[in-house]
Amino acid sequence: MTQQPTTSDLRPTDPPTAGAAPSAYAAAGVDIEAGDRAVELMKASVAATHRPEVLGGLGGFAGFFDASALAGYRHPVLATSTDGVGTKVAIAQAMDRHDTIGQDLIGMLVDDLVVVGAEPLFVTDYIACGRVVPERIAGIVSGIARGCELAGAALLGGETAEHPGLLDPDEYDIAGATTGVVEYDRILGADRVRPGDVVIAMGASGLHSNGYSLVRHVLLEQAGWALDREVPELGGTLGEELLVPTRIYARDCLALADATEVHAMSHITGGGLANNLARVVPDHLTVRIDRSTWTPQPIFSLVQQVGAISQPDIEATLNMGVGMVALVPAGNADETLALLGARGVASWACGEVREAGADDGGRVILQGRHTA
Repeated sequence: MTQQPTTSDLRPTDPPTAGAAPSAYAAAGVDIEAGDRAVELMKASVAATHRPEVLGGLGGFAGFFDASALAGYRHPVLATSTDGVGTKVAIAQAMDRHDTIGQDLIGMLVDDLVVVGAEPLFVTDYIACGRVVPERIAGIVSGIARGCELAGAALLGGETAEHPGLLDPDEYDIAGATTGVVEYDRILGADRVRPGDVVIAMGASGLHSNGYSLVRHVLLEQAGWALDREVPELGGTLGEELLVPTRIYARDCLALADATEVHAMSHITGGGLANNLARVVPDHLTVRIDRSTWTPQPIFSLVQQVGAISQPDIEATLNMGVGMVALVPAGNADETLALLGARGVASWACGEVREAGADDGGRVILQGRHTA
């Protein structure tokens, strides 16, 4: 398990003597001792994510995952995904709350894997900061670990890098990568999609981790709202709403694919519902989505109204209350909804796959109006 506190390759062999002058590296802004304290604080969170296949612990040069666990697969295919959380980190920093942004990172990573049918096995993370504050770093990692537990993935390794002069002392950014496995003949995607398939939407917890540059521009910069502003439509403060963690669908999607026939899935992230769903629609087919089948949460209409944003523009940026979709045969739609409902996932049939016309091949068309 690697969780190095800094990017340093040179570590002191003995702790500094009390009262001694700081090291040259510390004088340059890199505090190795603070990094070591951060590692101690995050150990319990990291350990809670470990699967039986994880070998070793914190502090090594590499993390180990026992690949003999894949021997039960007939034709295992590894899948990988890399992502970050965008400018949502600016909200966490402004509110000085750092224990949820890690879950957002895991949601962005693992749910890009499960849409192809892959089970997430492990995650590695990277935190770059202007100054290592042990409690802050441990808070970020606790959120990453919580997301890993929700997804069933092990937090196998990571890096915390201190970048004085590049980032302000209270600034940071996070990114990560995940690896999963799927049977070759069970890979989901556009080649399985058929006319008549039903589009099953799964409700989002909110904005998730996309479109925050637009949201911050509209609400914080243009409207001048403060994060501690009480917003009646949101039932709390603006900051609380903007920090709602991303819902993680990994276990739900994998359970669904194991229990019934699923042709494709799409993780609705940056670019919105139509653009992401189009990635799993073959050129000879089209998808019609009926907006009247759901009501987006108030944060979406709030951003649209305050910013005077057109419907096509907002839908090309935000998820509009849909975090994941599954394309299933029409005969499996009711079973799919029942399975998701039993797992506590709000879901509904929102559209249908059809043969494409002359001008709409591979396109996703949104029709109707959202219910009030």
